[in-house]
Amino acid sequence: MTTDRSVIVDSLGVGLATGAYGVSFGAISTTSGLDVLQTCVLSLLVFTGASQFAFIGIIASGGNPVTGALTAVLLGSRNLFYGLSLAQRLNLKGAQRLASAHFVIDESTAMAVTRENTRQSRLGFYWTGISIFILWNLMTFVGALAGEKIGDPQTYGLDAAVGAAFLGLLWPRLTSWHARLVALFGAAVALGLVPLTAAGLPIILGGGAAVVLGMLWRPKAAA
Repeated sequence: MTTDRSVIVDSLGVGLATGAYGVSFGAISTTSGLDVLQTCVLSLLVFTGASQFAFIGIIASGGNPVTGALTAVLLGSRNLFYGLSLAQRLNLKGAQRLASAHFVIDESTAMAVTRENTRQSRLGFYWTGISIFILWNLMTFVGALAGEKIGDPQTYGLDAAVGAAFLGLLWPRLTSWHARLVALFGAAVALGLVPLTAAGLPIILGGGAAVVLGMLWRPKAAA
């Protein structure tokens, strides 16, 4: 039987590994045009790595900030579905539910839904979500300060690091052949639209196409 202690230890391990990656976002953000304050506020208020990297990627490529924001919202919309699945499992009410919503991310959800009871689901959710939040924001600040010293991202090839970092966050979540095919379809649509549309739109349209395909095409469960 899983103990409370083991849940906390596992959650902190995930929190440390994920939160430390915030240094990459901080450095890439400030070398792409945002200042330290803007970068830190983005991590504090948005707090979902994939959306943050997508927004910065569009800004770095010369895209419209509004397009970047729409892309970030599209990617972050998955957290809404996470929240729906967590609502009954965590059994939170009123102000507790509202205060906890900010910590609904991939990692905290994963550490909560696999638990045997409500108590351990809460332990996994809060220890993971809060530890990532604290370390992610701290390392964002450290990376942002370092990024200001680095200067032009193209000098060091950091403009390519946005895409690499985004893929680094995405790939571990593609755990089935179905998810990988849907992701490849979205990437193909986005690449095909690059020469035809303004910067930023290929990501939105490719992501939208992947979402639609994922909803319409679901593999049949094995007999």
